[in-house]
Order: sequence, then C-alpha cells, then structure tokens
Amino acid sequence: MIDSICKVVLFIIFSSNIYANILNIDENTKNIDLLQYSEIYIDKTRSLTIEDVKNPNIKFEKNDKNILAYGYSPDLDVWIKITIKNNSNKSILKIIEYNNPLTTNIDFFDSNKNIHLKDGFLIDNLDKSTINPIFKIELDPNEENIYFIKATSNITTLIVDLKLWDENVFYKKEIKHQLILSLFFGAMFILGIYNLFIYVFTKDKSYLYYVLYIFGLILHHLVYVGFAKLYIFNLETLKIIIELAALLVAFPIYFLGFFTKSFLQTIQYPKLNNVLNIFLIIIPLSIIFFLLTEEYDKYRTNLSMLFLIFLMIVTIYASLNKNRQAYFILFAWLVFLSSGLLMTLSSMGIYNTLPFPYLIEVSFVLEAVIFSIALANRITNLQKEKNEANQKLIVQQENETKRLSKEVDLRTKDLKVALGEKEVLLKELNHRVKNNMQTIVSLIRLQSDEIEDEKLKDILLTTQNRIAAMGHLHELLYNQENINFIDVYEYFETLVDEVKSSYDESINIHLDIKTKLKMEQAIYCGLMINELITNSFKYAFLNKKGNIYITLEKSNNILKLSVKDDGVGFDKNNTTFSLGLTLVNTLAINQLKGKMDIESKNGTSITISWNENE
Repeated sequence: MIDSICKVVLFIIFSSNIYANILNIDENTKNIDLLQYSEIYIDKTRSLTIEDVKNPNIKFEKNDKNILAYGYSPDLDVWIKITIKNNSNKSILKIIEYNNPLTTNIDFFDSNKNIHLKDGFLIDNLDKSTINPIFKIELDPNEENIYFIKATSNITTLIVDLKLWDENVFYKKEIKHQLILSLFFGAMFILGIYNLFIYVFTKDKSYLYYVLYIFGLILHHLVYVGFAKLYIFNLETLKIIIELAALLVAFPIYFLGFFTKSFLQTIQYPKLNNVLNIFLIIIPLSIIFFLLTEEYDKYRTNLSMLFLIFLMIVTIYASLNKNRQAYFILFAWLVFLSSGLLMTLSSMGIYNTLPFPYLIEVSFVLEAVIFSIALANRITNLQKEKNEANQKLIVQQENETKRLSKEVDLRTKDLKVALGEKEVLLKELNHRVKNNMQTIVSLIRLQSDEIEDEKLKDILLTTQNRIAAMGHLHELLYNQENINFIDVYEYFETLVDEVKSSYDESINIHLDIKTKLKMEQAIYCGLMINELITNSFKYAFLNKKGNIYITLEKSNNILKLSVKDDGVGFDKNNTTFSLGLTLVNTLAINQLKGKMDIESKNGTSITISWNENE
C-alpha cells in the first residue's frame, strides 16, 4: 500500500515538472525568448482579474511560438503565465522586456512578492528610460516564481514578444538600439532639411511635397517605434496624436501622392491623372470618416496601402513611357512599397517584422536617399534644359541684336539726315531773322538821322539797341553748332559794344561770366542787359566817366545776373520805374520766374536771380 502511494506521488511530481513548463536560469543566462516557455490564456470577456486567472479552473494553453500576433484586437486580453526557477545558489537580477512599444496596456504580476506593475503605450511612466516596457525580477537562490502578464491594445496592433535579459546585456542592447534609431531619424531629418532648402531656392513644389512627406513619415515612425513617448511628447499630447491616428497614417502618403503627381508630371497621362486626383480627394474624406468612427479603425490603413500600389502603377507606366524621372524613383517605390506592405501586414497581425528589427528603417532611408538623388537629378536636368534654353536665347538675342543694330544704323542715318536738314533750316531761319532785324535797325537808324527832336531820337536809339540785342543772338546762333546753349561772354560783349558805340562817353564795361545760358534765357538776359547798361549810360555818369560791372554766376541751380555801376545812384523814393526798368522787372518775374533786387550805394546795383530749371 505504501509503495503504491509513493509511486502515485512520484508520478504527480514528475508529471507536474513536465507540464509546468518551467524555465530554469542562472547568473550566466544572457538572453532568452520567453514565449516558448509560457502558457497563454485569451480572455475575450476582458473581465478577469489576477485572482481569477490563478484559479486552477482557468486553463492556460502551452505555447511554442516566439512571437504572438493578434492584429487589431481591442476586444480581448492576453494573459501570459511564465514559471521561472533560479537554479543557482546566488540571487540573480533579470529583466523581462515586452518587445513592442505600441501595446497600450501591460500589467505585470509577481506571485511570490505580490507585486503589480503597469506599463504600456498609454501608461505614464516618468522613470522610463527604455523604448520597450521592461519589468525587473529578482530570484533568490533556488527560488521558483510564477509571473503573469496581461497585454491589452485598444488602438494599436496587439503583438506579444517577451524576452528575458541579463541586466548588463539588456542595457548594452538598448543603448545600441536607441543609437541606431537616432541615426535613422537624424538621417531622415537631414534629408528633409536638404530638400527644404532646395525648395526655398528653386520654388519647385515637388520638393515641398517631398519635405512634407519626409516630416510626416518621421512623426509617424517616432510614434511607431516608441521614440515619441520616450523623448518628445507627454502622455496627454500622445493621446491626442493617437486619436488622430488616421491622419498620422495618411499624411505622409497623401503628400507622396502630390509629389508623384508633380515630379512625374502625370498630367501627360490623363486617365491615370484623373484616378490620382480622385484618390487625392477620397483620402481626406476617409481621414474625416475614421476620425469620427471607431468600429472601422482596423481598416484605416487599407486605403493608404491601395493608394501606394496605385502610385507604383503610375510610376511603372511612366517608366514604360520613357519618363526619365520615373526611372530614378521606380526602385525607391519598390523598397517603400515593400516596407509599407510589411507595416500593414504587421498591423493586421498577418506578418511580424520584429525578427527583422531595422528592416523598415533601412527601407525608409534607402527610399529617401533614392528620392533625394532623383530630385537632385531633376535639378541637373532642369539646369541642363535651362542652359540649352539660355543658349538658344543667346543666339536669338545675337540675331535680334544684329537686326536691331542694322535698324538702328538705318534710323540713325535717317536721323542724322533729318538733324542735318533741321540744323540747316534753323541756321537759315536765324540768318533770315538776323537779316530782317538788321534791316529794321537800319531803317530805324535812317529814320533817326532825319529827326532833330533829341527825346524822340533817344527813343529810336533805345528801340534800335533792343532790336539789335535780339539780332545779335540770332547771329550768334547762326554761327555756332550747338544751339541749346550759347557763348554768353561773346553775346554780352557784342551787346555791350553795340550800346557803347551809341554813346560817346568814357565808360568802362567789365564782364565776369562764370556759367552758360540756355537760348531762351539768353534772349531775356540780353534784353535786360541792354536796358540796364543803357540806363547807366544815360543817367549814372554826370561827368561821362565811370565803370559798369556785369556778372553772371550759378549756385545750386540758381542763376544770378548782376549789373552794377559806380555812378550817382538810384533814388529809391521814386516809386515809379522807367520803361526800361519796367521791361527788366517784367522779364525777370514773368519770363524767368525770378526776382529783381535794386541797391543804391556807391552807385546802382541791380540783381536778377532765377532757377535754371524754371
């Protein structure tokens, strides 16, 4: 009887060791996939507690897989039961890593120590320094412990992958993992900035669309690999981003569509371009739809994936139609489509990318580099086309220059002929005017010789000198090439000599000419000088001796004509001007738009000033 009982006890102990699926470890254990040593229970009611699952009535099933994928499964909890024994005589510290940062809620239970820890994508853990959730376990010498893990994912794919690590080995792995991801994001960011600078300088919208795609992809992947939660966003911001998951997924792909449309110039393929435009309208509508509903969230990547396939078809078609731009991005599309397909299959639980940890990152960087090369080649092609266009333009400009040169030469020749004729006509006109005025002067002189009345004779002499003043100007214009400006000194000297010859007096006239005069202004100045020196000859010198000073100067576009004598002076109390002074005042104010100033001190000084440009 006793022997039978012993046999039964031994059988029970032996059976329990077989089916308990115990994982034996020691201080030399570095890294083990835990799932193959675990038992699984699926709670579709999502109501079981830790006490419930410890009940023997809950039947856990053995598992022999390293990774479990349940796709988008917000309606179930996955319980994992793991029995671990320390076979050594030392206390050991290990780390259990839940190798998926997107699982929203993870509960960890230590049966012996009665510990309950929480972690996960939507759990705020301020002490967190690792990308994936981790739980530290400590086993005393020869201690055996049962650990329970409950995994739930309400908004992301539920993928379970558990690993047991030696602490030092884990942190070395973690540092390497974060360094690789940092290099990936740094490379993508640099490519984005590089293309942004190109857009700023070229204003080519293809680069802008590609930059938006790059930054959208960076944001999506920051969330996808857990970097966003660890280093960038707090939990509240992260929850908002997750609520906008439909936008987060579609944003980079949407602008990738615009990039393809612009870069390949799909307008040259009307049918494909129309379908592309329809996609570009439907995708924003689908984003709104998925943001407003929850029951269809598991389908939110389907339209984006379909759009990627269509863009691939467009690129292949463009390549077959010898679109040079399509050749560069065809390979990039294959890489990107493959990585996008893997991500979609992973989110659906069909295929797991976890055994190939950096496949997606390598694909994205490779695709981004190829796209950047394609964009750089676009610049080269545009520069080549620009150079060819510039060369054609230069040839056209040279031909046009030659044509215009001939036209200018012909027109110049005609203008020279016309100007020559005009100069001849003007000289002839000035010559005739001078002759006519000389005739008038001669007639006045003849008439004056027959008049004995001195007053009347003086009037005729004054008139004669006025006409002679204008005649001398026309004579001067007739004899010089440039008729816009005249030789003021020669003109004034002729006027002075004309007046001086009319009076038999010992009067010295001094000319100080420091500037030129326009023809029209010279006429008025000639008349004014004629009147002023005539007045000086008549009234200034009682003994018939003295000096007259004539000055013409310019300062800041203001011309000043001054006639001064050292005679008896001018009576300022006489408020009425003679005809001569009245004429001078009228010419100064009305014709030259200037003013006249009179001073009588040690003789008489009259100054007329006006703006040269009036």
